[in-house]
Amino acid sequence: MDKKIRVGIIFGGKSAEHEVALQSAKNVIDAINKDKYEITLIGIDKEGRWQLNDRSHYLLNEQNPKLISLNKTENEVALIPGDNKFLDTFGNRKLETLDVIFPIIHGTNGEDGTIQGMLKLAGIPFVGADVLGSAIGMDKDVAKRLLKEAGIPIADFVTVKKYELGKLDFEMVEEKLKYPMFIKPANAGSSVGVSKASNRKELIEGLEKAFLYDYKVLVEEFIKGREVECAILGNENPIASAIGEIIPTHDFYSYEAKYIDEKGALLEIPAKIDSEVVKKLQEIAIETYKTLCCEGMARVDFFLTEDGKAIINEINTIPGFTKISMYPKLWEVRGLSYEKLIDRLIELAIERNERNSKLKNSF
Repeated sequence: MDKKIRVGIIFGGKSAEHEVALQSAKNVIDAINKDKYEITLIGIDKEGRWQLNDRSHYLLNEQNPKLISLNKTENEVALIPGDNKFLDTFGNRKLETLDVIFPIIHGTNGEDGTIQGMLKLAGIPFVGADVLGSAIGMDKDVAKRLLKEAGIPIADFVTVKKYELGKLDFEMVEEKLKYPMFIKPANAGSSVGVSKASNRKELIEGLEKAFLYDYKVLVEEFIKGREVECAILGNENPIASAIGEIIPTHDFYSYEAKYIDEKGALLEIPAKIDSEVVKKLQEIAIETYKTLCCEGMARVDFFLTEDGKAIINEINTIPGFTKISMYPKLWEVRGLSYEKLIDRLIELAIERNERNSKLKNSF
């Protein structure tokens, strides 16, 4: 029998999306082929402490999205720079070298290039976008400016930095965007800190809420249209999934609707959309993926207006893998099972590492 590939799954994290990451990790760990992979679980708690977890009991309240938590242990771990190994500080021993890391940390410090940079310095292959693609995809302001430069349709927006709030020209914002409008932290995902404003009072309250999560906030025009999503998979030659539609039962597709309330939205996969429009959406999704320097995987979110115009909402470089998440479901309808999707993501990580290792690092 071939030697198993050693996969480190790093999950949790300090961000506001900690619990979502735990749910995603559970689904990946349940689905991964244990005959093919040897798994090492490294959980990161809300304080940022890294720990070695036992697969038999790494979560508490795992069936309850509202109460799910990391089962804390004494086995703290640290990455040894230049050695490509993790050190179990409790047992004072080096762990076996990992062949690849699957980071499942949504939001800050997991999806923004932070952990990707650390793993790249250590020379360990990892699933998902590289440092640049992760950082761009996380920053909605930068991503939108790059998409606009590439001629890809986006919603109109105004960027507000916290130190500028006192001198913000509210009349300019209202004239440019009109009510209602959405307020979003620039560097947060999964609708964390997002609100909808129908008047200036709600706009001010929305800004104050968003600034709790980031020092840079986007105020966006409201786009009336269907919310559709496309999953992308690949490095140099990415492919697009089927198109899925989200039909929220809440006022908008909120954090709770995405991850807590199973009845918070209806997922229609594949979406009831004309085949020519589907093809156009897939082409724009791949173009978006390439423009934002993504590799491995991403989910591209659109608004589809009544006149058939596709407008990019955002990209998510570590999409949810919970039981109600769109990314794996979109591939399932294309015949790619959860287990095979994980296989392909790991293959892509190793392929990229092998490609990059051939580059010269000095003269």
